[in-house]
Amino acid sequence: MTLRIGYVREHFSSPLLQFAEDDQEQTFSLVECPSGTGQLISRLTNDEIDVAIALTDPLISGIANGSKAYKLVGSYVSTPLNWAVIAGKESQYNNISDLKDTTIGISRIGSGSQTMAYVMALQQDWPSQGMKFRVNNDIRGLITSVNEGTSSAFMWEWFTTKPFLDAGEVRFIGSVPTPWPSWLIAAQPSVSSDSLKAFLSTLSTYVRSFDSPENRSGKNVEFVKAKFGYPENDIVDWQNTVGYPDDCLSISKEVISETLRVLENAGVVTAPEGGFDIGNFIKPDVVKLID
Repeated sequence: MTLRIGYVREHFSSPLLQFAEDDQEQTFSLVECPSGTGQLISRLTNDEIDVAIALTDPLISGIANGSKAYKLVGSYVSTPLNWAVIAGKESQYNNISDLKDTTIGISRIGSGSQTMAYVMALQQDWPSQGMKFRVNNDIRGLITSVNEGTSSAFMWEWFTTKPFLDAGEVRFIGSVPTPWPSWLIAAQPSVSSDSLKAFLSTLSTYVRSFDSPENRSGKNVEFVKAKFGYPENDIVDWQNTVGYPDDCLSISKEVISETLRVLENAGVVTAPEGGFDIGNFIKPDVVKLID
């Protein structure tokens, strides 16, 4: 079968895009989801994609909150994601502390931008109950919202948003790194395990190649520059912050348990009596849980 792979067209997707360019047998097709993980989860739920490469926290919180539409099947990025906290270019908000009791812009309900707003509230000791959100769909809608004043701020990955900062469209007023590795891979439970394992095994070779010291210093920079138009110094700075797994077919138990712990403390999920069963979060005939 030809797998439908949902992804966000960002610099993190570079190994996937390199794989796609070399996939002469067309074993998979790419389905771009510009609104981010909320859109990826929606498309998994609506059978519009088979696989999603998406942010760790919304994937895990979705399953914890009862979704049966997907299971975790692999790892993609092993380092935290640095979320910028972004305000309008002429807004009154200058620090994260100014945002208490305001309306935060998000892309979609259940997205990483919403989950991380709860984490920010946890760090600031704000009550998560009653937080106010405005859905703005994508990065352009979020920027418009903070500049019009319909939301106070929004959160988005630092380097993805930096071109808008450099252009003077927004201001950064802080950052909140994720307390977990930032990207996992999920799939519909009905998708062929053999197809998933073949895809993830080959993806692992592209991930390892992209993560190699020799490619970081040359090939990667030129690829990201050509695909996304980022300045070379931003690409180098980003690469200094990012790491990829050796094997996309494994997930650490601690990644799932620690993410659940933080999300529970932030009020995003509620543990059932007896706690969460980590085995319920994965497709066990595809991915290996490691200690």
